[in-house]
Amino acid sequence: MDNLSDALKKLKLASADSTTDSVESCLDCLLKALAHNNADASEKFQEMGILPLLPTLLAPQSSCTPKVANIIAEVAKNEFMRSPCVEAGLIPPLVQLLHSKDHEVLLQTGRALGNICYDSHSLQAQLINMGVIPTLVKLLGLHSDNTALTEMCLIAFGNLAELESSKEQFASTNIAEELVRLFQRQAEHEKKEMIFEVLAPLAENDVIKLQLVEAGLVECLLDVVVHTVDGVREEDVAQLKTASDLMVLLLLGDESMQKLFEGGKGSVFQRVLSWVPSHNHQLQLAGALAIANFARNDGNCIHMVESGIVQKLLELLDRHVDEGNVTVQHAALSALRNLAIPVVNKAKMLSAGVSDTVLKFLPSEMPPVQFKLLGTLRMLIDTQADAADQLGTNGKLVERLVEWCEAKDHAGVMGESNRLLSALIRHSKSKDVVKTVIQGAGVKHLVVMATSEHMIMQNEALVALGLIAGLDLVGAEKDFVGAGLVQVLHKLLSDEMSAPEVKYNSMVIICAVMGSEPLHKEVQGLAFIDVVSKLRSHENKTVSHQASLTEQRLTAQS
Repeated sequence: MDNLSDALKKLKLASADSTTDSVESCLDCLLKALAHNNADASEKFQEMGILPLLPTLLAPQSSCTPKVANIIAEVAKNEFMRSPCVEAGLIPPLVQLLHSKDHEVLLQTGRALGNICYDSHSLQAQLINMGVIPTLVKLLGLHSDNTALTEMCLIAFGNLAELESSKEQFASTNIAEELVRLFQRQAEHEKKEMIFEVLAPLAENDVIKLQLVEAGLVECLLDVVVHTVDGVREEDVAQLKTASDLMVLLLLGDESMQKLFEGGKGSVFQRVLSWVPSHNHQLQLAGALAIANFARNDGNCIHMVESGIVQKLLELLDRHVDEGNVTVQHAALSALRNLAIPVVNKAKMLSAGVSDTVLKFLPSEMPPVQFKLLGTLRMLIDTQADAADQLGTNGKLVERLVEWCEAKDHAGVMGESNRLLSALIRHSKSKDVVKTVIQGAGVKHLVVMATSEHMIMQNEALVALGLIAGLDLVGAEKDFVGAGLVQVLHKLLSDEMSAPEVKYNSMVIICAVMGSEPLHKEVQGLAFIDVVSKLRSHENKTVSHQASLTEQRLTAQS
């Protein structure tokens, strides 16, 4: 430690005189001390005020520069030294050195900046604002044959790409081409993994997604899949997962997805479809997720249903009914749900047996599967009266829906169950379906749904409740009273924030329940006539007209 103190004192004197030889020998001594005990040596640096001397020693042409940058890199391995490095003004001269042509200077400068800014989003953002991204991308292109510099660039990209503010700068460079070119030249698993770690955060940006597709990344990924799908080594399994996950991520961008779809004739689209019947769970998952991503507009959905994709998905689900892979189940159901959105697809998918296959997952205890199962059935029966009738009279389904309507720990499942329960009644308009829902104790859940904070759910519930009141008031009377339906309607009509549709449907139900003595008494007890008469002057003509009719009804039966 005494030698270190001497060297630090000499460095102070030598840096003032700018005598290169004596500075170099001091720097060698400092590097030895850091190699022996980094933390202690760094602390000594701090005590003796050495860091503020270093910016002047980072001259681009100086032979000392690589060693000075190396010292900064070593010192900045210690968390307690990072702020002092910043305060000593080391970042600006280091950033300038990224324009050097000397490989060793570039390498040590990259290490120094990386260590100073490690795990600090604010410092990384500062580097981004200083323009390091275009500089580093250029360096990668110029020095792609230099393994150490390439790795330095990749590590820097990996850190900076985590910041949202970096994406725009990356998108304005040719990073996509450089990374794809670099990937194509790699044979080693570790090197490919390093590039993957940069690609994943970058591919979250839609502009970069398209750039990566245009640069040929997809072909690289498909090639990885071919070479690893039958591999049993851990690295093969890891690469297969990373490549197929990245492929799915690229399809999340509308432009990149459409470019790869190519009207359903694209070779990439066809290759991805071949993953669905694969024996490999990871590929099955990626294939199903890819279909779900391709199925994001009506044109694609219609083409895919016509080309027989539904059958592939149903066969995949059948393979995963008993003790199946939950992620595959979820992905396949997601794909079916999206495909069922266009009206022209619904009847075709129903006749293909989609609802029967989906119902096989009714016993599932996994909320993500339950959620997608419910969404798929709800999409399928939209405007399909016969299907809604058939499913709505399925006692087991209604029983499960009522159970899930109480799944307070899973808001999504609870919401979808309520919506499907309502949809079965609304689309079937069937007395048998209404009876099944009453017998299954589903009415109270629809009354609660009418109080939802989401207007669309309020309205769906009210339309279903209106149909229940119209088709089987006697059967539902007890449940309506028990669930406080009349009180809920009074609150909705009194609330100025209620949407016009909500007010209209609430009044329709009021008129419908007047045929029940206990409900009629509740209506009279709450002085509905005062609330309704105010709505006669409502700006919405449909609401004001219904208010007049409801007022007449209330007056006639008072």
